[in-house]
Amino acid sequence: MIENYNWLKNIEKLDFTAKKVLIIGGGEIAKQYALAFLKFHISDITIIVKTGDSISNFCIEKNLKLLKGGFEIHLSNLKKMDLVVIATPIPILINATQLCIDNGQDNILIEKPGSLYSKELFHLSKTWKDKKIRIGYNRLVYPNLHKLKKLINSEGGITSCRFTFTEWLDRIEFEKDESIVHQRWGIGNSLHVISMAFDIIGLPKEITSIQLGKMDWHNSGSQFIGCGTSENNIPFTYHADWGSGGRWGIEIFTKENSYLLIPLEELYVCKKFTGITVPIEFDVAFPDVKLGIPEEIAIMLDNTSGLDLVTLEYAAKLNQITEKIMGYSSN
Repeated sequence: MIENYNWLKNIEKLDFTAKKVLIIGGGEIAKQYALAFLKFHISDITIIVKTGDSISNFCIEKNLKLLKGGFEIHLSNLKKMDLVVIATPIPILINATQLCIDNGQDNILIEKPGSLYSKELFHLSKTWKDKKIRIGYNRLVYPNLHKLKKLINSEGGITSCRFTFTEWLDRIEFEKDESIVHQRWGIGNSLHVISMAFDIIGLPKEITSIQLGKMDWHNSGSQFIGCGTSENNIPFTYHADWGSGGRWGIEIFTKENSYLLIPLEELYVCKKFTGITVPIEFDVAFPDVKLGIPEEIAIMLDNTSGLDLVTLEYAAKLNQITEKIMGYSSN
């Protein structure tokens, strides 16, 4: 745990200047990956987009190579890259990945969740088992998360956990995504919190889930309540009420303290018998870039840390758990 945190906070010392990288996608997340690559002083950056409407000026300003017309046209003409980041809309992530593989790319980072369906990811984990393909759950490499793990370890482990994934419905851009993404919004978005909680305590070995309510765009429910025990024998509870107020958050309990990731990008402690919550300081290599993105890049381009990102098989398990939590079909 200590080594992981120290490595993550010092990634700016890594030398990736000679690397060649490709980003497929032209939305805000693609820009964040580009900014992170530039922080590592990588100059050979190519971005493939369909139209380029939202990213053209950005590429001109940052002197990035922009290819318009879509990945179906351009991938066959590109050299092998040191890293390919796929940041397309969720429904075409897998198609873009398959075409990258067909054209010789073998170090690929797919934006989360990879697929909306656990069965698809389980199948692909066997089909692509000889390729280095990872899913970009950037919150799992937050430095504050690894600082938390360090503190937990020093206190003898976790006694229990609770988390919430209430969504801010006014922030959802319904015109941006296909309706299937909204119908499985727990996987498309809430899984960011769920994945972080289970990364800390371990995947559930038993879980009881309740779904109540209904929304036009999310048939399986609007209130989600449950509890269970993780594979590490840690009891947990969760709660989300999408029709009310609240926010994402995780609380971890040890014999000495409780720790809060609320918001997920920060870290607080409430010491035993005090009732007072205070912030915990932690170091970030590039505080002006979206947290977790540079850390993902560093792990994908450097094989010395011992850290890894989410595999297709583990991503499939996360989807499967979330299907249970949200009441989704697995098909």
